[in-house]
Amino acid sequence: MFYHLNGTVTDLEPNLAIIDCGGVGFAVNTTASTVGRLHRGERAKLYICEQVREDAFDLYGFATAEEKRCFEMLISVSGVGPKAAVAILSANTTERVCMAIVSDDERVLTAAPGVGKRLAQRIILELKDKIQKQSETLSVPGMPAAAAGDGEGQSKLADVMSALTVLGYSRSECAAALKGLDLETMGLEDAIRAALKNMMR
Repeated sequence: MFYHLNGTVTDLEPNLAIIDCGGVGFAVNTTASTVGRLHRGERAKLYICEQVREDAFDLYGFATAEEKRCFEMLISVSGVGPKAAVAILSANTTERVCMAIVSDDERVLTAAPGVGKRLAQRIILELKDKIQKQSETLSVPGMPAAAAGDGEGQSKLADVMSALTVLGYSRSECAAALKGLDLETMGLEDAIRAALKNMMR
């Protein structure tokens, strides 16, 4: 099982990167955002998700572990295949996809080619149900009350927690990532992005 590939980028196409690892060229399907970070002749590390079928063994790679988690989250929804998930992540950032799910914004998802309203609604429904099952409480252990504020700040805290939870982070990891963030002055997408950056430290 592959976890990541670390090699030289030898070729780039829309949604495809060829990574040379020790003389073996791996064809890695990927998103527009990841392709945009890669440069021919330079080394790159991609986090890998394997998709194995009877007639194919495909690799999907992502510049960040969070983008990989979001891809895996999307393909866990019935009716969402790897191509649709790549299309969604090519049209949006990871943060925007998570924000769309927690805020019921199907327009973000339907911006991707081939993703209709019905599929977008299914993605939101199934993943919000997953969030609700994983979330035990809206309170964050160890989070100072001032960090969450009240009213709008508390609502934003709940949305950010939900977005991080659906990406597979535990409540304690979310609490650590949110410490020190001024949620009252940050937009939802910026708060999710800042929390994800804290996760990588």
